[in-house]
Formats: sequence, C-alpha cells, structure tokens
Amino acid sequence: MAEQPFDDRDGFIWMDGEYTPWRETKVHVLTHAMHYASCVFEGERAYGGQIFESLRHSQRLANSADIMGFDLPVSVAELEDIKAETLAKSGLENAYIRAFAWRGSEMMGVSAQNNTIHLAVAVWAWGDYFADKMKGIRMTHAEWRRPAPDTAPCHAKAAGLYMICTLSKHAAERDGYADALMLDYRGQVAEATGANIFFLRDGALHTPTPDCFLNGITRQTAIKLAKARQIEVIERAIMPDELSTFDECFITGSAAEITPVAEIGEFTYKPGAVSEALVEDYSDLVYRKIAMPAE
Repeated sequence: MAEQPFDDRDGFIWMDGEYTPWRETKVHVLTHAMHYASCVFEGERAYGGQIFESLRHSQRLANSADIMGFDLPVSVAELEDIKAETLAKSGLENAYIRAFAWRGSEMMGVSAQNNTIHLAVAVWAWGDYFADKMKGIRMTHAEWRRPAPDTAPCHAKAAGLYMICTLSKHAAERDGYADALMLDYRGQVAEATGANIFFLRDGALHTPTPDCFLNGITRQTAIKLAKARQIEVIERAIMPDELSTFDECFITGSAAEITPVAEIGEFTYKPGAVSEALVEDYSDLVYRKIAMPAE
C-alpha cells in the first residue's frame, strides 16, 4: 500500500506517555506480542482534522484489551486526548490512525501475567484503500475460514485473528484479485479479509450476522445510512450458493470505507445506484456535510 517503509519515516509516534522520533520508536525482539500475538489494535481515519467515530474506536480498543485479559494503561478519555494530539502533531488533516496495545517483554512464554502493557498511537497519510473504487473491486474465494466463537476471541480486534486474513489476501493478490471472501466455520458467508460485506437483492440489503467476526463500526454506519434512505437491511445467515442471486455488492471498513465489489470469483455484480448513493452518503458523513442518522 505504501512505497516508503513504515520504519523509515519522518515524524513522531506516541508510545507509553511520550513522543519519540518515528525511526527511533522500538520494541525488543522478545516482546510477548511478537511471539504470542497478545496485541489489540484499532484502524481509524481522520477527515478534515477530525477522527471519525473516534470514541467508539477507543471504547472498542479497551473492550478488546479486556477480552484479551489486560487493561489499557490509560483511560478511554485519555486515549481520546492522545489520539487527537498525535493527529494535530502530525500536521495532517486526512490521515490514518493506528492505536494499539500489547504485552511487553518481562516474561517470555505462553503465560505472561506480569508483563507491562504498552500503548502506542501512530498517524500517517493514507488515501483510498482501493483505487477507483466505483469501478468495483475483484475478489476471489478464501481458503481459510473465520473460526467458531468458542475457539477464538472473535469479538476482539486482536492481532492474532488477522493471520488467516493475511494468508487469504496474499493468495488473492497473487492471483490478480484485490481481496477474498471468507466463509465462517459453518460454511456461511462471513466477510472479506479486513472488511464486512453487503449484498443487494430486490431493493433490500443482506449482510451476514456478525456472530463470529467483528460487527464493524463502518458496517454499523452503513446500516444507518441505508435505513435513512428507507432501504431495508436484513442481517442473516447467507450461504455461498446465494452469491449468484444478488445484483450489487460492497464491503465496509475504516480503511476500505464503502467500496463496491464487481466480482467474487465466478460471480459478477454491477456497482449500481444503491452502492453509489451509500458511497456518497458516507463521504458526506465523514466530512460532516450531513449528520449521523439516528438509530
């Protein structure tokens, strides 16, 4: 996504209470999070100098940490101030914000009860996740499936859960696709590798019930925007054999925003009026041209 390596940039990163020069912000190689994935994170976007749905992201980070068995070293309110200050210090109006927390290096093993919990916030410039998004992206089918909720902490935005997403996206890109559709442990349609998914049929939107993957903040926003347009939204189990019956498709996520899909393997979709309207509504919302619709 970016030509410049992330360890070789100008600027500052907030970590553990202070700003350090970007290139000098380091952790030890024997950090528990690196070996055992004990890390939680948020990906957020700022538009016109304001972080979209910042408080909800901060609350979700704290909740993810709680699910993973640790507390953030700062309160949600303090994290809000840190993110806003780091964004201002970056000098960027439109940016990506990554807040993350992880277990440190005091103990190295599966058990690390006494490890220090670290927290960092980084901000960088980032444009569209997918270029020419209204053309619609090409997706394929992922080999890996989202795990059952009794086998992984699926409602935490935890680093370890993204291993199969990376594997799936790498495989898709090697075959010339932008992303991959993942099924869940039951064989039902789940999500893309880093975004939720919606389908349009007979004027109604259908989206998988998020019972074994994150109910994304952008997903919830898209539902509100659709309902504000009097578009019915149906959350349900969707089977792969239904993919040929839908007219439009789009994915949602803080990075992807709302991005239409033109193809999932052998199935094709035409980015149409509903997808275009929601893409425009989302842009108007994040740039504060319209207000967030009521529940």
